[in-house]
Amino acid sequence: MRRGSGAVGVSPERRDFLAWRMLRRVRASESDSLPAAPKPEINSEYPMKANRLALPKRLSRAVPAAMAALALLTSAVRAEPLKIAYNDWPGWVPWEIAIKKGWFKEAGVEVDFQWIDYVKSMETYSTGALDGVHMTNGDALVTGATGKPAVAILINDYSNGNDMFIAAPGIESVKDMKGKKVGVEQGFVSHLLVLKALEANGMTEADVEIVNTPNGETPQVLKSGGVSAIAAWQPSSGQALKLVDGSKTLFTSADAPGIIYDILYVAPESLEKRRDDWKKVVKVWYRIVEFLKNEDNLDEALEIMAARVNLTPDEYEPLLKGTYILNIEEALERWKEGEGLDSVYGSSKVVDAFNVKYEVYEKPEPIAKYFDSSLTKEVAEELKK
Repeated sequence: MRRGSGAVGVSPERRDFLAWRMLRRVRASESDSLPAAPKPEINSEYPMKANRLALPKRLSRAVPAAMAALALLTSAVRAEPLKIAYNDWPGWVPWEIAIKKGWFKEAGVEVDFQWIDYVKSMETYSTGALDGVHMTNGDALVTGATGKPAVAILINDYSNGNDMFIAAPGIESVKDMKGKKVGVEQGFVSHLLVLKALEANGMTEADVEIVNTPNGETPQVLKSGGVSAIAAWQPSSGQALKLVDGSKTLFTSADAPGIIYDILYVAPESLEKRRDDWKKVVKVWYRIVEFLKNEDNLDEALEIMAARVNLTPDEYEPLLKGTYILNIEEALERWKEGEGLDSVYGSSKVVDAFNVKYEVYEKPEPIAKYFDSSLTKEVAEELKK
C-alpha cells in the first residue's frame, strides 16, 4: 500500500473523521467555533451502498481542509524577511526605488529595509539585530575588529565628491590651513580624507590641529568660527557650504576616487543560510542601477529618492552626482585584488593602516575575509543570458 493513498483499510467514516480532525487543527488558531465531528450517514437498507455513494461528497469536504493545512505549513516555514539597515547616503537611498516599485516581491525575496542613522546602524548590526548593514569599507573593518564581523557582497558606489574638506571664507588652499584647526570626526572616513588632502599638498597631520567633531555638527561648528575648516560627508558637507557664506571646498573624494567605497555588508551566518535570497537582493540592486542609468527615468528616480530624505528633486540631484554608482561591469573591476584605490582590496589596505595608526584597533585586519564577490559574479553571468 502506498502511504497516504487512503484506498485500502480505511472506512469512509474514518476518512470523514480524519478530514474533520485536520480541519480542526487548521481552524484552531482562527476561531473557537469549530464544527462538530461528522456522523456517518447510514442507510439501514443498503448501508454499504449508501456510504459508497456518499464518498465523493465527503472527499470534497476533505480536500479544502487538506489544502488549508498545507497552506498553514507553508506559512510556518516561510523565511523571515532579511533585515537590512540603510540611511541617507546618496549611494544607498536608491534602494527606495525598488521598495516603492515592489521589485523585491517580484524577485521572490522578503526584505525589511530599516532607516537607521549611519553610526547607529553599525551599532545595531553589532548586537545581531540586523542581517545586513551598509558601511564604508573602512568602517566595516572597525565594526569587524571591535564588534561583529561582516562580509561585503555588493559594492554600491564610491564617493565622487560628496565627502568634502571645506574651509571658512578667506582660506584659499589646503596649504593655507597650516597651523589652523580642522573639525572632523576622528577615526572616520572624513579624517582619512583630510590626511589625503594634506599628503597631496606636502603636509602632514602635524601641520594642523584636529578638533574631534561629530559629522552632523560640522556645519554649525564651521559657522561658529571655532575651526577654520571641516571635513564631512553629505548631507552635512552640502549643508556647511550653504550655511557659511563664502566657504569653499579645498579637497573632495573626487580628488581621490576609491578612497571611500560604500558597500552592503551582511552577517556571515545569514549569508551561509540564505545565500540564494542575498543573491536576489544583489540582482535587484543592478535592476535599480539600470533604471538610474537611463536618462528617461531620472525625474522619477530623483522624486522617489528626494522624498525619502525630505528634499526637493532639484536639491537632491547634486548629491547623486557626487556619488559614483557602479554598474555591474565596473563593480567587477573594483572587486579585483590590487594595491591601488581602484581596487576595494587596495583601498581597504590603506584604511586598515590608518585605523591601526590611530589606534582605532590594535592590529591589521585580514582584509580578504571581509569580501565575497561571488554573488556579483553569478548575477553578471545570469544577466548576460
